[in-house]
Amino acid sequence: MVSASRAYTPAEAAAVSGIAVKSVHNAIDKRIIATHLIGSKGRALTDEDLLRLKLWYGVGSILSAERRKRLFDTIDQNPNADTVRADDYLIVDVARAREQLAARAEALREAKRMIERVEGIAGGEPVFKRTRVPVRTIAAMKAQGASTAEIVEGYPSLAERMVELAEIWVAAHPARGRPRKLSEEGLKVKSVKRLRPRNESVLKAPGSTS
Repeated sequence: MVSASRAYTPAEAAAVSGIAVKSVHNAIDKRIIATHLIGSKGRALTDEDLLRLKLWYGVGSILSAERRKRLFDTIDQNPNADTVRADDYLIVDVARAREQLAARAEALREAKRMIERVEGIAGGEPVFKRTRVPVRTIAAMKAQGASTAEIVEGYPSLAERMVELAEIWVAAHPARGRPRKLSEEGLKVKSVKRLRPRNESVLKAPGSTS
């Protein structure tokens, strides 16, 4: 069953695709992807636009802009293809790219169902439903090295899944103005960890089965 295409703001598109929001706007301005005006969302992108974003920047260090555009044409002509050959040496795993995007899009929708703004609570900041815990505070703690287990220990009203989804929600809804430091919230990070980003490659070598 084919799901209906959804509309994403540029910030939401950046959070789902893992592309910087500045790069999303750049892709729109350069007409690499289409954009639509939908109600109060202003610039809005579809699931197919997100796929183009992910692939455009994902193979940008390998394929020229002209060859990437030809890749998009091939995908448009074969919308159900799992893989698309970009050249004699490069195969793009389109199905994997779609799966990655679908998983993050669902995570964002799940996060939205958990979060609300309530007048008089946390100064109107977004909080997790049925709590007084600001979402941006939790995302900031994660960004500064706190583990999910440590955060849940300090905030027993939160479930681990709520903590895990805080980051993608905050990425999709960036705060205006200067971000508040944890010290301004009266909080302190116990430890800091440096982590390498996961490599979610959508590229395959011809003949590869992995």
